[in-house]
Amino acid sequence: MIFDETDKKLLERLQNDSKQTNKELSNALGLSVTAVYERIKKLEKEGYIDSYTAVINKRKINRNFVAFCHVKLLQHSQDFVVSFEKEVNGLNEVLECYHVSGDYDYLLKVIVKDMEAFREFMVKKLTTINHIGSTHSMFVINEVKQTNIIRF
Repeated sequence: MIFDETDKKLLERLQNDSKQTNKELSNALGLSVTAVYERIKKLEKEGYIDSYTAVINKRKINRNFVAFCHVKLLQHSQDFVVSFEKEVNGLNEVLECYHVSGDYDYLLKVIVKDMEAFREFMVKKLTTINHIGSTHSMFVINEVKQTNIIRF
């Protein structure tokens, strides 16, 4: 598949608003509706587009307390890593989890109602996972930039 400038423009438009109709996209890109439809299907099939989602307003659902947690495992064995990753995937409060380099092994983005809910999450959920050696948390004071849009 050839990934060209038109594909990049199409992906940027879809990232900004995936509810646009093919007609709206065709007008913006100067393509036929059929050409837009075929390009979108091609981008989906080739794995350029993983999925479509709605961005939820955290304040409206009372989940605007964001924390980042560093997690250090007791050991770096395959069993510990696989076990931790499986269990953290089951925690609804964890929006993102990255296996990272440095002093800690994982970085988690956690979203809850407030500090009390965060404490409960830490005590009753995260720290009950086997193989965790230590954690370190930081709390968001102000969200300066948050986006899922990749610019080309």
